[in-house]
Amino acid sequence: MAGARPEQATLTRDTDLSKTDDTRKVIENMVDGLNDHRISDIGEFFSQSFRWMGNQGCGTKNGLQEFQDNWQKPFQAAFSDKVCIDEARLYMGEWAAAFGKQEAIHSGEFMGIKPTGNKIEIRYMDFWKVVDGKIEDNYVMVDFPHVMSQLGVDAFEGHGWEKFDKKNRLQSL
Repeated sequence: MAGARPEQATLTRDTDLSKTDDTRKVIENMVDGLNDHRISDIGEFFSQSFRWMGNQGCGTKNGLQEFQDNWQKPFQAAFSDKVCIDEARLYMGEWAAAFGKQEAIHSGEFMGIKPTGNKIEIRYMDFWKVVDGKIEDNYVMVDFPHVMSQLGVDAFEGHGWEKFDKKNRLQSL
């Protein structure tokens, strides 16, 4: 039985591979800027029309100002001493991708959870599109359910599919 065959990879189809090194420099410098907790001058790396498109719970930020006001500032208010650790990065023309974790202290309210002072891990995946030396688009997945579980809240109220994992089946025997 054959499945659907929709057009694939339309966003990267025409990428200019000669831009790979330039993209790498922008992303490496941007991550350093985030690790330096820069907000007011982060436009060095992001275009004014920058789009940040996150998963449920993170939202979508249209424009650099929205990203600063509605992601960076609340995130830094909830999590202090934050450091970003990209575990892998891939570069292809104007595109870059990474996955990794941030380590931080839960020092402010997050998703209605009062500060615990716990050191936590925030897992993520990012895909960036760089145009003319600035990040135009950022597709993001941040594992907020994992963060919440570290703070004692089960976002899935016991219905997460971890219950199907082998280690959990063995624990119930």
